[in-house]
Amino acid sequence: MNVNQHTPMASPYSQPQPGYGQPTFAPLDSGYPPPYAPYNGPASAYQPGVPPQGYSSFTSFPSKSAPANPISELSSPLDLGHGRAPPTSGPPPVSAPQAYSQYGVHHQSDMQNGPPPMTQASPRPVASQSFNQGAVNLPGPLTSYPQHYGPPPTMQHVTSQMSSMQINCGPPNSAVPGYAPPHSSQPPVSTSFSASPAASYTQALPPASSAPSQAPPAASHQYYGGPPPPSQPPFNSSLPATSQQPFTSPAPPPPSSQPSFPPPPSYSGPPPAQAPSPLMSQPQQSFIPSQPAFSSAPQDSFPPRAPPPTSSQYPPPPTSTPSGQYPGAFPPQQQPIFPSGPLPPRPQMPLASMSQSNHLPPGPQGPPGPRGSLQQQQMPPPQPGMPVGYPPQQNGAFGQVRGPQPGYTGPCPGQPNYGAPAPGPAPPAQKRLDPDAIPSPIQVIEDDKANSTELFSTGVRGQAPPLVTTDFHVKDQGNASPRFIRCTAYNMPCTADMAKQSQVPLAAVIKPLATLPPDETPPYLVDHGEGGPIRCNRCKAYMCPYMQFIEGGRRFQCGFCSCVTEVPPHYFQHLDHTGKRIDFYDRPELSLGSYEFLATVDYCKNNKIPQPPAFIFLIDVSYNAIKSGMVGIVCQELKTLLDHLPTENSDSVVRVGFVTYNKVLHFYNVKSSLAQPQMLVVSDISEMFVPLLDGFLVNIGESRQVIESLLDHIPEMFADTRETETVFGPVIQAGLEALKAADCAGKLFVFHTSLPIAEAPGKLKNREDKKLIGTDKEKSLFQPQVGFYNTLAKECVAQGCCVDLFLFPNQFVDVATLAVVPVSTGGSVYKYTYFQPQSDQERFLNDLRRDVQKPIGFDAVMRVRTSTGIRATDFFGSFFMSNTTDVELAGLDSDKAVTVEFKHDDKLSEETGALVQCAVLYTSCSGQRRLRVHNMAVNCCSQLSDLYRNCETDTIINFLSKYAFRGILNNPTKAVRDTLVNQCAQILACYRKNCASPSSAGQLILPECMKLLPVYLNCVLKSDVLLPAADVSLDDRAYLRQLISCMDVSETHVFFYPRLLPLMKLESGSLPGAVRASEERLSKGGVYLLETGLHLFLWVGANAQQELLLNIFGTSSFSQIDATMTCLPVLDNPFSQRLREMVDSFRVQRSRYMKLMVVKQEDRSELIFRHFLMEDKSASGGASYVDFLCHMHKEIRQLLS
Repeated sequence: MNVNQHTPMASPYSQPQPGYGQPTFAPLDSGYPPPYAPYNGPASAYQPGVPPQGYSSFTSFPSKSAPANPISELSSPLDLGHGRAPPTSGPPPVSAPQAYSQYGVHHQSDMQNGPPPMTQASPRPVASQSFNQGAVNLPGPLTSYPQHYGPPPTMQHVTSQMSSMQINCGPPNSAVPGYAPPHSSQPPVSTSFSASPAASYTQALPPASSAPSQAPPAASHQYYGGPPPPSQPPFNSSLPATSQQPFTSPAPPPPSSQPSFPPPPSYSGPPPAQAPSPLMSQPQQSFIPSQPAFSSAPQDSFPPRAPPPTSSQYPPPPTSTPSGQYPGAFPPQQQPIFPSGPLPPRPQMPLASMSQSNHLPPGPQGPPGPRGSLQQQQMPPPQPGMPVGYPPQQNGAFGQVRGPQPGYTGPCPGQPNYGAPAPGPAPPAQKRLDPDAIPSPIQVIEDDKANSTELFSTGVRGQAPPLVTTDFHVKDQGNASPRFIRCTAYNMPCTADMAKQSQVPLAAVIKPLATLPPDETPPYLVDHGEGGPIRCNRCKAYMCPYMQFIEGGRRFQCGFCSCVTEVPPHYFQHLDHTGKRIDFYDRPELSLGSYEFLATVDYCKNNKIPQPPAFIFLIDVSYNAIKSGMVGIVCQELKTLLDHLPTENSDSVVRVGFVTYNKVLHFYNVKSSLAQPQMLVVSDISEMFVPLLDGFLVNIGESRQVIESLLDHIPEMFADTRETETVFGPVIQAGLEALKAADCAGKLFVFHTSLPIAEAPGKLKNREDKKLIGTDKEKSLFQPQVGFYNTLAKECVAQGCCVDLFLFPNQFVDVATLAVVPVSTGGSVYKYTYFQPQSDQERFLNDLRRDVQKPIGFDAVMRVRTSTGIRATDFFGSFFMSNTTDVELAGLDSDKAVTVEFKHDDKLSEETGALVQCAVLYTSCSGQRRLRVHNMAVNCCSQLSDLYRNCETDTIINFLSKYAFRGILNNPTKAVRDTLVNQCAQILACYRKNCASPSSAGQLILPECMKLLPVYLNCVLKSDVLLPAADVSLDDRAYLRQLISCMDVSETHVFFYPRLLPLMKLESGSLPGAVRASEERLSKGGVYLLETGLHLFLWVGANAQQELLLNIFGTSSFSQIDATMTCLPVLDNPFSQRLREMVDSFRVQRSRYMKLMVVKQEDRSELIFRHFLMEDKSASGGASYVDFLCHMHKEIRQLLS
């Protein structure tokens, strides 16, 4: 979104929001409304004054001390049933002091971060109550499931329930009536969903592939760095919804004896979500009241990773509280109302409304009241100090509830306000899922931290490691550390049919040279002498813990292919009484999962020991490069950086060389014997050659003075240049020829600014065409423009020439083409769009320093061997493959990960499990040829329930994102998104069909270890690569596509689901508890830090406390905060110091330096920030988490039926 382009900005808090006069929704056929709904502040409000009673001060995570549930189910059903009690404004009923779990009967791992639920369900009103506003009607002969559309629960009142969906992971509990009104944790988006059928959910359908649920950046250059592209049409039906049918239940609505619905008033914001069978509404079934709401498949009685709390701690709903006597101003929310008589027609609620809920204010007159039962309930008068219709804020809300915004006078039509006398019957309001009732990524992360021990020992086969978000220490006992290898499933299906049925991808993410924390031992280096490493004769697997010694130790049987091989005499050792070699613990290759072998000459190219590698710096000195200040900054930095070249023991043996270029190339002789450097110009660039051999690549220690003189002179020599055209292909050819001449491997650091349009090999033209976006021809934009660079990449790989590209574009540079060589050679691409020294220099220099200094191997070849029954069939990452088995990397650094997919070629056995060995042959930066070996053994299973019990969602998402991002090279993005949604639906439908206990189709039942698959998959679908906002340029998308292709699991995790931390209280030694990435979790009185892995945002609420602002910015005035600052002021107070330490520690963990951006609430830059609030609806048409979950449920039900 161009910064200058007008975007509907939020009006200040407490002012009527434009376009929200009547928050009901117009039909969606007209496409998506303007990109951003005005910001109304966190959905639950804050207002100075006393916090409402009944709102407990406990806004952080629930305690984890709940007892474990013996039945510990594998799944987390999201039932569409029973609701929770609304917050009361008086003290909660006395009988409520139960152990807190947010999900009612649920499994501890399902807890949301929020307040404890009201433990008492109010009695059920009689069935003959008149059908009243608020019951959302599902088509078909069903009972109605009223949803109390109450004020959003405080965090504590979160019993897991999705508008008809409860998420329990425990056994069914009769205390939970099957379909009770959920209560929403935010003001309903669709506020008064009055009845005219909202347009069928074609366009608003959360597209299978949805785009980010956040607002797009205001200025793309602050975002991924692309120039602001022209705006793109809003997401409409031409973009895929997974399925193009209306997202409503199939059965036609029954005739109704109820009042007819008024047409919805027009609505200018995003379309409402349709709670289609919101997670629940199953058209054909009625829900049984006694059905547990979110129950977990009782038949799997295997403990999930986090044992759930027992359901016995929740008492049955009290029968003594008559419905009119709930203490406090809010009526009870837990009473399911089952009115008699036919249901009124159900408004078709486009799925989108859920997402909107995150941004919309309560209806014009306050949030909708409870449905169904309202008329029978005598509502107590509102208590003073309690804003009518505004529930207490949940998670992340610190501070008091704020009053209703002016202009929202009373209850929406047909939606009674809490605390006001009940009005007459009204049309049913929309049934909406409560975001607190659906699985929370934050809760799962917190539970994993609580349940993981400090030490993770790798000795147990098939043991899933802690999540990437958990800090743990690894003890290698025979399997590689999860820092080197993570698998999607630690129980592999025994047969191909079982794998096909489940659709769970079988893959491993391997990061061969990963850096380990200081307290973990790096892999040992083993030297077997001239004979080299011991290997299996048949499959060539290297000696490892899975080799079985037989015949007294004279031979060994290979664990991969079962072939028997003689043990060389020098390697012989006797066995003990258990059959283990006596030297088992003395040899890393017998007892550890990861180690290195010193390779012999036989493993070297052309059978000769390699020369030490070289680094060549190639600097663009065209007009744009000089004018932006880039050339001066690079030259200045290199003077000190050259002292920090990678080394293994003493001084670095890496040699360096320098080239500058525009339309011609300038080589420099920096031989130590020269007084001044010499420049040699090559103007014939059609046949590139290196004009000098001696003096081009030199040792930094010997030629330091000449090099420093050169670096001082370069900016001066080209200061007055008027040359604007550049070349690119010949630049890489020059570096490649220099490495060939020196007969060594190495790395080229290319600093480039513009599209190479000068006449030369590899010349490109500007092909950015917005009209192709969303069409079948869009895929051509991600493919290289010319074949020249593919050929050049192949030559670079053969020589061991790795290329790192630093781009400083001010317009389109065709990253899709320029990145071909870096990506194929194992290099990296860095992009600084609209480079400004004052704001971008720090990021660029930190990236450059890290890139030059990080551990790296050259001329690498990786091969993945597997035991009989499976084989590696597909690879994703930055590398080149000339055959089907060898992954070739001219350079392999400590940040690069390769994702490998496995397929069955035979049956596996449960006894032996499956083995994987990854061997990487590379030249170290000291010139030594080595073999790094990582081994992993996983279990095999013949039962689907065992497969679903031991998967890792973060790794599955890493695989699916790479699979999808590669898929867009050959398929329309719509087809790619549909494929992702379909595969996810198949995975979950297979679980539901084969592993979950029988339950109503109205329940969405998710496997315990995959309950976050929908939210994370939605984040992938909404990424800029698959569903770009209008301002995201083609270069941005190509850049992100290649960047993610070589990310490891921890990086893809934070990239797709950013970490949002409230900064109201900081304690030394621990981080504040994260909150969910949604706008409604932001308190206007708070300050938050958002980390995406590429960016850091510091969001400052308009009402942030003065003391907080003073501690962070040194000013107590919100208006005086400088939003252009990129680093925090160094202030002498503990808060400032702790915050800066946190920011530094986050930066150290990531491979790219994260630039800090200060975002003031209501500022234009807030659009960029909102783009990363992944649980909300995105400006580009991506569904909110709630909507997408409903959509997934619909897809799953279609598959099951």
